[in-house]
Amino acid sequence: MSLRSRVAHVVYGLYERRLHAQINGASRRPRHVGIVLDGNRRWARRAGLTDVADGHRAGAAHIEEFLEWCDEAGVEVVTLWLLSTDNLNRDSAEVGPLLDTIADVVDDLSGSRNQWQMRLVGAMDVLPTKIATRLIEAVNIVQDKPGMQVNIAVGYGGRQEIADAVRKLLQQHAEAGTTIEELAEVLDVDHIAEHMYTSGQPDPDLLIRTSGEQRLSGFMLWQSVHSEFWFTEAYWPEFRRTDFLRAMRDYAIRHRRFGS
Repeated sequence: MSLRSRVAHVVYGLYERRLHAQINGASRRPRHVGIVLDGNRRWARRAGLTDVADGHRAGAAHIEEFLEWCDEAGVEVVTLWLLSTDNLNRDSAEVGPLLDTIADVVDDLSGSRNQWQMRLVGAMDVLPTKIATRLIEAVNIVQDKPGMQVNIAVGYGGRQEIADAVRKLLQQHAEAGTTIEELAEVLDVDHIAEHMYTSGQPDPDLLIRTSGEQRLSGFMLWQSVHSEFWFTEAYWPEFRRTDFLRAMRDYAIRHRRFGS
């Protein structure tokens, strides 16, 4: 390790301890953290890599470490947005390897020493059957684990989630013999929320997006109504523990004004 690297290591260590102290001294911590893992392709290009799949693999290798940071911080639920419905419209030469990488990540997490549950958050029917089957089988292995809940958002779109929730709601009431008129009289937001992909979980308190983009692109569109947003210029493969702690610190010191 060079002198410059050693100095940087010491400085970041001191800064992280300061962030830890600020977080520990705060009364609020997020129960549910959602993150848009963005910037893999741009990171690969900046690194001089000709195959963007290398960027996706570098990002995938970083996921378990991030989850360990969340677990250590006492986060109860983490939602990872790995693939949107829009991403599926990209060139198949990119989408195919990306889907394989995602399936590999989920397989690895299901075999991890960490006691994490997993839930698939997305429309499995838009994925290739082979990939969907791999994901479902891997998640089923850890469904009874006692630890942190990890949502794997694959084939996910915020509008699609709401449409799917309304469709399930209508199907449920149709099977029960409820008329549209009867449903319209009692329908409220809680009825729809019961059919969202994240039903039974707390809404996200903190939503993070890497790569400098300051938008959520429909991520957790329904659930994020009261979420705090945190954006960073870092591409996902280079997102550091320091960045995570800064996000947690900033969340802890914000005054949340629910509904305003």
